Amino acid sequence: MTSYKDSGVDIEAGNDASRIAYTHAKSTFASRSGKIGAAVTEDGGFAGMLDMGDFFLVQNDDGTGSKMDLALAMNTFDTIGYDLLAMVVDDAICTGAEVISVSNTLDVSFVDNQMIDSLLEGLAKACIEQQIVIPGGEIAEVPGAVNSPVWNATSVGIVAKGKVIDGKNIAEGDVVIALQSGVARSNGFSLIRKILKDTQGPNWFNEVWRGQTWGKIMLTPSVIYHGALLRLLGRHGEERKVNIKGIAHVTGGGIAENLKRTLKASGTGAILDNLFAPHDALKDLIELGNVSINEAYKTWNMGNGMLVIVDAADVDTVITELKNGGITAQVAGNITRNADVQVTAFDGSVLA
Repeated sequence: MTSYKDSGVDIEAGNDASRIAYTHAKSTFASRSGKIGAAVTEDGGFAGMLDMGDFFLVQNDDGTGSKMDLALAMNTFDTIGYDLLAMVVDDAICTGAEVISVSNTLDVSFVDNQMIDSLLEGLAKACIEQQIVIPGGEIAEVPGAVNSPVWNATSVGIVAKGKVIDGKNIAEGDVVIALQSGVARSNGFSLIRKILKDTQGPNWFNEVWRGQTWGKIMLTPSVIYHGALLRLLGRHGEERKVNIKGIAHVTGGGIAENLKRTLKASGTGAILDNLFAPHDALKDLIELGNVSINEAYKTWNMGNGMLVIVDAADVDTVITELKNGGITAQVAGNITRNADVQVTAFDGSVLA
């Protein structure tokens, strides 16, 4: 059996590191107590919030991870900006925030202006579609410090105080709606690359998979949910169409762990017995790498990039509005009183 840890990524160590980092972050909060920009403590949240009086400023950071290594191998950089934007804005919107700007930092071993032009053109295109500006950024030439480009971003959003999604009102009987993903978004690529390199060779990205290359299918850009969800949440100053009680962005850690972050405030759990199946490329990857189903659902989103929690009466409206925004969605399960999250995998096995 091949695990994410075998590829060099230790999820548990990463979670511990995040807790350590946030402990130090919280030590700064008292310095702005009673001032504009006072911090809101949100252990396990998807983004940080600062009190700006009538609204909260929402900030968070993320990057493209080792998907950038694939883009470099294929010399294809025009779509990975969608991955960068998705990683930050789809975290921010879990609070109910509309993202208004994204800055980015690109660390490179040497300056390749053609690559930089393609990367930023793609990011700009994605931002324009989401009505987000890029006010600035940084390109750092650091020979010896990096081999592949390292691309990270910070998003800044705003949410009115009466529109914050905190998950506290999630209750037994509420419905969980899954938003369909593409292939792997920008998570779990260390394991993807290990499996394909081990089974297909060092140039795995040029090997054929069902009429196209493994590289092309794995470079499929992330679906960005932010704009479609704002059709329901309303942009800043707009009324909310539906009372969305909770949103979970399914990234590192998989479906159950990310949903638990959203359910923590209400003490509830969920039974997810009607999730989208993963892309066929992921199914084949699991077989090639002899990856356990449990490990797969902890590493990748498995076809479900976002989970949205609403009252049963709002389900049809949510699915219809998301469809109008270009997102395919379906009922994935229900909220339970028991705090456990139970996932039925694509092969019928039940993961608890």
